Amino acid sequence: MQIQTIFKAGNSDVVSIPKNLMDEYGYDLGLQVQVIPAGYSDDLIIRKVNKVKQTKSKISVEFKSWLKSTLDEDREILDELA
Repeated sequence: MQIQTIFKAGNSDVVSIPKNLMDEYGYDLGLQVQVIPAGYSDDLIIRKVNKVKQTKSKISVEFKSWLKSTLDEDREILDELA
């Protein structure tokens, strides 16, 4: 067991993860994790975020046509808003 100290980095409070644990659990820099209260004590759980694989959605021809006509029709208003 290693004891880590909470320290300041910018506006955040940070706890470092020792290299041997990073290697053991397959954590890399940039990995997104959740920090979750254990609920039954004052412990915290660090858990990898499981990324959901996104599939490319298909946009119907009708929708593309409607969008183009709407954008063309309301171009002046949209330009003013922008």
